Amino acid sequence: MIFKKIALVLIVLIGISAVNVNHDKLYEISKNIEIFIKVYKELNANYVDDLDPNQLMKVGIDAMVGSLDPYTNYISEAQVASYRINTEGKYEGIGAIVEKIDDYVTIVEPYEDSPVLEAGIKAGDQIIAIEGQSTKYKTKDEVTAYYRGVPGTTVRLRIRDIRGNERDVELKRSEVNIPNVPYSGFVDDDIAYVSLSTFTFDASKNIKKALRKLKNDNPNIEGVILDLRENGGGLLKEAIQVSNLFIPRDKEVVSVKSKVRERDETYRTLADAFDTDVPLVVLINKNSASASEIVSGVIQDYDRGILMGQRSYGKGLVQNTKEVGYNSRVKLTTSKYYIPSGRCIQSVQYENGEPVDIPDDKRSQFKTSKGRTVLDGGGVTPDVILEINKGSELLQALKKQHLIFKFANEYETKLDTSLRNEVVIFTDYEGFRQFVAKSGFNYETSVQKHLKKAKIELLEKKNTSIAEKVEKINKQIEQSKTSDWINYQNEITNAIEIELATRLNFQTGKVFQRLKNDSEIDAAVELLKNNSRYSQLLNATN
Repeated sequence: MIFKKIALVLIVLIGISAVNVNHDKLYEISKNIEIFIKVYKELNANYVDDLDPNQLMKVGIDAMVGSLDPYTNYISEAQVASYRINTEGKYEGIGAIVEKIDDYVTIVEPYEDSPVLEAGIKAGDQIIAIEGQSTKYKTKDEVTAYYRGVPGTTVRLRIRDIRGNERDVELKRSEVNIPNVPYSGFVDDDIAYVSLSTFTFDASKNIKKALRKLKNDNPNIEGVILDLRENGGGLLKEAIQVSNLFIPRDKEVVSVKSKVRERDETYRTLADAFDTDVPLVVLINKNSASASEIVSGVIQDYDRGILMGQRSYGKGLVQNTKEVGYNSRVKLTTSKYYIPSGRCIQSVQYENGEPVDIPDDKRSQFKTSKGRTVLDGGGVTPDVILEINKGSELLQALKKQHLIFKFANEYETKLDTSLRNEVVIFTDYEGFRQFVAKSGFNYETSVQKHLKKAKIELLEKKNTSIAEKVEKINKQIEQSKTSDWINYQNEITNAIEIELATRLNFQTGKVFQRLKNDSEIDAAVELLKNNSRYSQLLNATN
């Protein structure tokens, strides 16, 4: 009976689709659906173990949509409730960034005025149970799914603090307003800076408010830095309005194009710009996506400012959700975004759900308003590409093992709360080293990893004498790693200060502290103070 129902539904779908497809394509659809039903039927009837028909079908559908792009997904009946909360409901969480640390999901950054703070939960606290169910070994996604819910409802968490003390906490879920402009100010006497973390409601209004205040404080502003690094996007409406702050009225911002031409739409600026003249630098990186790419692409296409940083993520797709029966849905990509030059920012290649870097010689060329060559596909390429500063291998290892975070948990009680609006200065570097030593910390450099692999291969081939020489080199590297603590003291201290500033003043403190040692901000300031280079970059045709 189940197969007859499936066949009937599929035949109806085919009949509906027949209007828009030619005969050959209809035949291919019919043939492959028939094969699919027969395979499904044989597996269910004759496979050696009992199968769950729902799970088997879901695996098949997931594989089908998964072959397209990372944003096209099947949402089963069991997942619909969670999906509604995420996309339609008014929920953003319990008010904290969480990460899996050791065996439990841990609060790493509470938001200001959030439910977790009101309940006395701090950074470093572990969520060890939810509604009486242990969360040990659970993934971050599993735990967040447990505590999510509609604003106004409650959830009971069992919390363990850094001292090992446990307590039960009942949280009342509420909407959490995360500031989309966590910080604005001057990074030089006459250079204004605005950080935009996400394109949520009123993002453009808040940027305009910040810029107006900065102009009132200093009418002689020589340039503006708009920081879109790590900004994953948000509302299309806000992307258009943020662009409109710097682009005049009635200028095209973005076009949405799909297979069904009647759905195509072009969005233009609707208001007078806030400022069309002030020199502008927009900072982007590999995690600047979607709405961030629209804004940065528009600024570039109209030659309104200079983009600096690294190539952006490459998310230029529009998704819509369709009902597919039995309370299930499919979220599918229906359109692509195109910015004024005519290019699409969408990456066309993926690997493990992440965009793959596309060589420039395989990307189509387009022109900006002044005739500069820009490329499509794979995100927006900055006018000035800055090398990524990943930090030393020592710093990366400390972060990977969460030792800076864990040290801040211990050190937080020593912080002077009167320093909330000032740069944090950390001086107990030796204390941090002692903390790390007690943790049993050890790390391998990339060279050591290669040497270890080479030694194994040499021993397998009985080349013991060479293997011994490799081991000797490895020991020399191990001894030299002691000097890393001295060589990289400044960058490690800087990372500790950022973590402590976040404890003092949340996202505002984090952004403010990062400005202290930010080479990309320094590069942007230097460019804005060099009028001839700025003009040369904007007018360089190629």
